[in-house]
Amino acid sequence: MNDTLQVLGLSGSLRQKSYNTALLRAAAQLAPADITITIYDLRAIPFYNEDIRVENDFPDAVEDLRQRIRMADGLLFASPEYNASITGVLKNAIDWASRQPDSPLMGKPVGLIGASMGGFGTVRGQAHLRDVCHGTGMLAMSRPEIMISRVQEHIDDHGTLIQEQTKQQLQTFVSALAHWVRRLQTQNC
Repeated sequence: MNDTLQVLGLSGSLRQKSYNTALLRAAAQLAPADITITIYDLRAIPFYNEDIRVENDFPDAVEDLRQRIRMADGLLFASPEYNASITGVLKNAIDWASRQPDSPLMGKPVGLIGASMGGFGTVRGQAHLRDVCHGTGMLAMSRPEIMISRVQEHIDDHGTLIQEQTKQQLQTFVSALAHWVRRLQTQNC
């Protein structure tokens, strides 16, 4: 088992100044020495279309995503909540990655975090995302949870996490994710 865990971070937002991508960057910066979080940009992933796959196997961008998921020890999803659910961008990436017979998502440990400007944070979106994780065979960590409401009070215009309590919660979360991934690796040996 490698000493440093490799975690692939996926943001459910494509916005240039995305709060959720900023949350992933903060998680990477706050991660303990035994975990590296690499953020993957989903912009190149086309809309899911089974016809594309049947004719040409997977598009190059999708194959790259699937390979990076396969190589990662775990995943970290950061997603806003759109219309009380997960974003189309993240769902689309999961749909592509979940295709059988060789889905790299099966048995993959995953942590869920999210932030939104509204008062509910990402409570409903993460509940739906948890269902999707279960349906695709991923193993979502149940606790702790990061569902930041009124994110504009936690992350400044430069994408920097400014609330000390939120930094501590995110640091605790990333440490718990590392423990979750290692625990599952031990069980799968």
